[in-house]
Amino acid sequence: MSLSTLTSTVGALELPFSRLSPISTTQIHFLTLLPKTQPRRRRRTPFPILIHSNHPHGLSNPKSSFHRPHSSGEEAGQQSSVTSVDDNEEARRSGESHVALFVRMLGLDNDPMDREQAVEALWKYSLGGKKCVDAIMQFHGCLNLIVTLLKSESSSTCEAAAGLLRSIASVNLYRELVAESGALEEITALLSRPSLATVVKEQSICALWNLTVDEGVRERVADFDILKLLISFLEDDDVNVKEAAGGVLANLALSRNNHKIMVEVGVIPKLAKLLKGENKGSKVIRKEARNVLLELAKDEYYRILVIEEGVVPIPIIGADAYKSFRPDLYSWPSLPDGVKVEQTAKAPSRFGASELLLGLNVDENVDEVDEAKMKAIVGRTNQQFLARIGAIEFEKEIKSEGPEKSQDQQKQQLTLLPCVDGVARLVLILGLADEVAVSRAAESVADACINEEMRVSFMEAGAVKPLVQLLANNNREAVKIPVIRALKKLSLSRTVCKRIEAEGAVPFFINLLKQPEISQSITEQILDVLAHILDPSKEMESKFYEGPVNGSKADTRKEALDGTVISRLVQIAKTASPNLLRKAISVIEFGTVIDPTMDTIISEDITTVLDVALRQNVLDEPENEAEELEKHLLELEEAGLTISAASRLLTKLLDSESFRQTVDITLFTEPLRKILRSNLPLHYKDWVASCLVKLTSLSSSSPSLNNPINVEVTLYKTIPTLVEQMSFSSTPEAKEAAVLELNRIVSEEGVPESTQALASHGGIEPLVKLLEERNERCVEASLSVLYSLSMDSENHTAIVRAGAVPVLRRIVMSQRPQWEKALRLLRDLPV
Repeated sequence: MSLSTLTSTVGALELPFSRLSPISTTQIHFLTLLPKTQPRRRRRTPFPILIHSNHPHGLSNPKSSFHRPHSSGEEAGQQSSVTSVDDNEEARRSGESHVALFVRMLGLDNDPMDREQAVEALWKYSLGGKKCVDAIMQFHGCLNLIVTLLKSESSSTCEAAAGLLRSIASVNLYRELVAESGALEEITALLSRPSLATVVKEQSICALWNLTVDEGVRERVADFDILKLLISFLEDDDVNVKEAAGGVLANLALSRNNHKIMVEVGVIPKLAKLLKGENKGSKVIRKEARNVLLELAKDEYYRILVIEEGVVPIPIIGADAYKSFRPDLYSWPSLPDGVKVEQTAKAPSRFGASELLLGLNVDENVDEVDEAKMKAIVGRTNQQFLARIGAIEFEKEIKSEGPEKSQDQQKQQLTLLPCVDGVARLVLILGLADEVAVSRAAESVADACINEEMRVSFMEAGAVKPLVQLLANNNREAVKIPVIRALKKLSLSRTVCKRIEAEGAVPFFINLLKQPEISQSITEQILDVLAHILDPSKEMESKFYEGPVNGSKADTRKEALDGTVISRLVQIAKTASPNLLRKAISVIEFGTVIDPTMDTIISEDITTVLDVALRQNVLDEPENEAEELEKHLLELEEAGLTISAASRLLTKLLDSESFRQTVDITLFTEPLRKILRSNLPLHYKDWVASCLVKLTSLSSSSPSLNNPINVEVTLYKTIPTLVEQMSFSSTPEAKEAAVLELNRIVSEEGVPESTQALASHGGIEPLVKLLEERNERCVEASLSVLYSLSMDSENHTAIVRAGAVPVLRRIVMSQRPQWEKALRLLRDLPV
């Protein structure tokens, strides 16, 4: 039967349809075969016309002429209102009988115009639902024909082919078949075209959106080139294209294996910009961006990257939790961190609005309010306003993820807010009565404290005070643990440390530390906070730059570190890990700063703690270096911090006459000498060397340079330090001082092993480089040290390899003041 005969005899055929839930942005279309007399768009031969519905719900207007039968009057009305099931079934079967014709017309041997109109007809027909898609997919090979049409130069053909693939991919049964037909590669090539119609972009990306519902297809779609295209489409002018690209990224983020490549391609900055932008834009794309970032934020490292872009994860706690919020409506205004605004007006306002208009009084000191305080004020105002009107959080936010989520999963739900609002929201939650909400907020505060800026932001927003109050008043471990963790992260900032101490947190931490039943993890976190607040090095710096500590603060510290606390710290240190041992020693050392007599510390068994810290097995070389080298280096780094703290404490204890009379100080000499000779990083040996020198001066009335301890300090600490100074110092003065000191050690002190130690620590190459300096003193000292090194023939090769020969010849030929020493060195070298 010819197509013209078919169209002239069939008349108007309406195909059944139903909405496809995965297709959200395309309007519903109907395929209608019209009589032969109907005008054609591009062909004289009669052919199907595609009719688009503009109904807002995607449904065609039932009163339109396309849906009315060819009759008039009451008979037409009755015929349109009463339709039997048999008529609908007959119409559907009639439509299915013509699918084969359109599939046949997709063949490569047909006219491109016929193929275009055939794929358009099939696309519109596929919108009728799964049965229509099944009718198309019963013809083997039709997918390959549809995919080949994506290479067409016609935008309408590409749009129809991509739209048809989108409809087919919406059916679970055919999703894998579409992916295996080469559709992914062709869609990628299509989207890579420099100029592409918006409708083609939309249909192609929506096809990917449907395909990525399947977890197996996501890994194939998560390609670097495809992801780069999707990110570029996030900035497209058409909102439908943006939403489709965001939908694909949201599906890809559901597979944890895709997170790495998504982060590498730069998804986080783009989506964070959409989420925190002043122009709110589409709600759909903002929701998709939030979903992607929340999935990525489940990884600790990627969460840091998300927060760095200015968005903070916030727990969804439910609207009921905010009912306990009680704002201070009639109090005098204050900054979020608790600082009161100075009340200058003595008399009430003439109009009774002195408090209301307080913020409008701009004076010359307005520049003193820094950016962090201004952001805190704006964030607090926004969040408290939303809480007052009951719009800060709705129940639908929790239920929007679907009823299939368990109650525990719903309790762990998060959302994302820009930094200003997010910090203020977390501080507001910390003041609520709901303990679960408070504990989740404290965890979020700890997670968000990734840098100094965030820590200061929380301090300015007033987070320290409610956290300290929770530490003092709440005895539930479920609340106390996240609060301690939050204060630990905040205490990494020296500025915030002062605020934590000012709020009176130290006595509460001390009281917790005295309880022997607390777990080791809590003990470690408490010692972390105390080690940051009561850092002896920071205390000495503050005395130098900021003056002595005021009396009340010093008294509080002295009362806190009483004999019971020191005894508890000693007990912890005896059985602690190296990390915990270091923190305990640091807090004990702080006691020597605030109590110069050190009677409390000396009365305890402090020597056992020092012996444990200085005798660590990690200083021995690993047996299997290939497998355990990395682990050994990490352990060595941790041991170095502990040894440095113990050596510093011992050095200060040696100043006490009662300590020297009570303890046999010679017992510490041997472990310190072993540490000095070990492969411990050089910067950890500073206090070890100082402590050894002090022990030598105390044990011998006339210390000599040839003393074995002094020699070892020179070989294993002084010379390596000077070599580092020559190699890496950025100032010529420091390099000159280092080489002059090396020349003095080698020539005057008479330590025979000094040249060997200098060569073994890599001192030859920086010495040769210093020969090219214009500083005559520096060149002369370098020549002297190199000449001493040349006395050992084993160093000749290293000197020549460092490039000394050409430099020495230039010095001789130019008749510089040092040319005689240079010539003498050249004669000793094998050249």
